[in-house]
Amino acid sequence: EGVAAVRAALEAWAADLHARDVATNRQIGEHGAALFRRGDRVLTHCNAGALATAGYGTALGVITSGFRAGRVAQVWVDETRPLLQGARLTAWELGRLGIPFRVVTDSSAGALMSRGMVDRIVVGADRIAANGDTANKIGTYTVAVVAARHGVPFYVAAPLSTIDPRTPTGDEIPIEERAEEEVVELFGQRVAPAAAPALNFAFDVTPHELIAGIITEVGVLAAPYEESIRAAFENAT
Repeated sequence: EGVAAVRAALEAWAADLHARDVATNRQIGEHGAALFRRGDRVLTHCNAGALATAGYGTALGVITSGFRAGRVAQVWVDETRPLLQGARLTAWELGRLGIPFRVVTDSSAGALMSRGMVDRIVVGADRIAANGDTANKIGTYTVAVVAARHGVPFYVAAPLSTIDPRTPTGDEIPIEERAEEEVVELFGQRVAPAAAPALNFAFDVTPHELIAGIITEVGVLAAPYEESIRAAFENAT
């Protein structure tokens, strides 16, 4: 009976955690959808959809809510080298949701923006510092820099649980370095010369100055982020 009781308690805890995460994602989606205008073409990087959460997604949840509200018309999906989470996962999710999309190479983002083909950018986050600096999949910072050059609003979608008030800035966020094989091989087939070395950062940090807003379950946080983040946590407790 003791084991059965523990098992039942754990299952109930897991079910509650799952339900709360999905509800949080849907709230993020509702707040984010209000940022779009009818006909918007949105670019996203990596995968922050149902596959990366308990369900619905953060960045992809915002895009889904925007599409269902009749505001998002097209999604540009960065392939997201080296593991192709965009091409493999985000594209698959968008296809199942019936949202129009096209997969593009990571290096196409600038060309798309320079031609006026991107209206808004929404990405997820792996960790957010107290000042709004955001760690996300490698390549996110590059997209944010180009977005700033072309005046395209760049948004981060994440729950408050992703924000770490004890981490002052992005400088304190450790960046994982992964195996060279992820860069020099593609699906087990080497694509670089045998002796070619590689550097493989898994994430990068986007400075808060490049972020137009952080979309959370309690609303869209705006700069100065130290103040809006502090207020969000105070109001949530």
